[in-house]
Amino acid sequence: MARRRYLVGTIMQTPPKTFGHVQRPRIAALWIVTLFLIAFALLFQSAWKLYPPGGVDLQLTIRVAGIGLIGTAILGRLWCTLYIGGKKSMVLVEDGPYSMCRNPLYLFSIIGAAGVGAQTGSAGPALICALVVHAILLRTATREEYLLQAHFGQVYADYCNRVPAFCLDCRLFIDRDTIEITLRRLYGTLIDSLVFLAAVPAMFLVEYLQDEGYLPVFFSLY
Repeated sequence: MARRRYLVGTIMQTPPKTFGHVQRPRIAALWIVTLFLIAFALLFQSAWKLYPPGGVDLQLTIRVAGIGLIGTAILGRLWCTLYIGGKKSMVLVEDGPYSMCRNPLYLFSIIGAAGVGAQTGSAGPALICALVVHAILLRTATREEYLLQAHFGQVYADYCNRVPAFCLDCRLFIDRDTIEITLRRLYGTLIDSLVFLAAVPAMFLVEYLQDEGYLPVFFSLY
């Protein structure tokens, strides 16, 4: 039996500023966490640099894996924006990445955060970054879903019962033949996503300053 195609074009009666009200605390929290993590990163050094297991450069391996996560996050966020850019406050999107996950944009942001943390060359900060960003975005997603439930009713309830919140279920994937792209939103997402990539040269700079003695190292992390 062919999979039923779920595409909802119901218009929300809530003005876009309602979602903006939900987003503002998220943005502020993410900036605070970012500044805290930057300060934290200046104080430690990867233990794998000091004690490489069997001569393997595990610090570099973790960084390269992190770059892969950042690349995945950037492409994933752009993919999501193709479908939902400019529509989040008006239309319930249920295809493309949103057919597999209710919050794929947030999921890819969590992956990107892990990639940023991995640029320290340690797995611990990567995990910490992912968990902290997940906690912030989980709270935001919960508040957004309350609004969506209130305005889309049973349609949204059925969507929640069918699609997981923060995991990709590829078995649910459905798509449409054409999509309408909002280029301004797409470019905005690209610029925002490149912040993840900026962590790569930034952490190499921090390591250089530590090696030259310009920055003190107080402890090491694996």
